[in-house]
Amino acid sequence: MTEQAPIIIVGTGLSGYSLAREIRKQDKETPVLMVTADDGVSYSKPMLSTGFTKGKDADGLAQGGTDAMADQLNVRIRTFATVTGIDSEAHELILGDERLAYSKLVLAWGADVIRLGLDGDGQEHVFSINDLMDYRAFRQALGEGKRVAIMGAGLIGCEFANDLRNGGYEVDVIAPSEEVMPGLLPEAAAHAVQQELENLGVGFHLGTVVDRIDRRGDGVSLTLANGETLDADLVLSAVGLRPRTDLARAAGLETARGIVVNRALETSAPDVYALGDCAEVDGHVLLYVLPLMACSRALAKTLLGERTEVSYGTMPVMIKTPCCPTAVCPPPSEAKGNWEVEQDGTSVKALFKSAGGDVLGFAVTGSYAMEKQALSKEVPPIHG
Repeated sequence: MTEQAPIIIVGTGLSGYSLAREIRKQDKETPVLMVTADDGVSYSKPMLSTGFTKGKDADGLAQGGTDAMADQLNVRIRTFATVTGIDSEAHELILGDERLAYSKLVLAWGADVIRLGLDGDGQEHVFSINDLMDYRAFRQALGEGKRVAIMGAGLIGCEFANDLRNGGYEVDVIAPSEEVMPGLLPEAAAHAVQQELENLGVGFHLGTVVDRIDRRGDGVSLTLANGETLDADLVLSAVGLRPRTDLARAAGLETARGIVVNRALETSAPDVYALGDCAEVDGHVLLYVLPLMACSRALAKTLLGERTEVSYGTMPVMIKTPCCPTAVCPPPSEAKGNWEVEQDGTSVKALFKSAGGDVLGFAVTGSYAMEKQALSKEVPPIHG
């Protein structure tokens, strides 16, 4: 008898480990091999923007070492392994000169940070945080530094701004948008979050971009397009993520913004699936935890023989800005309607209502944030 080819999961982030846990809830023995380009340490990516607030460094945010995870989940884990190709016809994953046979293959390798090509000789002071190893490098480089410039005022930029201020650092945020978290928060909620971050001491430079970053002493000087200059010890780039699609496209899989999958997480190749930040599920790239967990539960059943399409409930996004607790459930992009806003200082309750008065989305900040669960029951589930 030949040994059964394993289910191979590429990636040991929140997606990969969540899927492995869901598989083991239903089946203790089917062989599972996890392949990762990093050290395989288990951590929760959303927690990376809470380290200073919680008083935890990279080791403190780690949830389990590779050996512990392999034992806990009864899986094999290959660390620091670079996938170079997929041969879907042969059912093989290619790692350089090595080929690994799979019964089912799951691509859970996440997204890459978008890197800006900026002028100047200070690029070694620019960091992005996309995983625990990045976070460790950032904390080590920060050392005795006290000033951080953040490029990007989206969810990640705002969360890190709050966290770094809680850690006692001076923080400036630079972004081309006129508001924080554009496309995610309505104007009133965005202004509330910005106001509370400013009250905390965060400096905002909106409606402009960084043109160049030059070395200055032990740190850098940033020149902005509006003529301003800022000094910083380190620069944190938080300008967005791009799903990793190159290897999938090279293997002949259909890709768009992400690796294209249906509600069963099936790619265009047989027995190949995609999950998490790299996946475009039924036309949507959802870079949040709740959709990921729903997908993990459905995919585990499919991999074990019970084809299951993911069904999303209403999934509000919790924004980790403790100075201004915020939750948002954005209305569908095609929805027609208007925002109705109730406001008390920086406490905002914004409801997106259709012409018929149905609530299709919401954003709540400050004291209204506690209403997120009740409001979630009023909003229809994500696309179906």
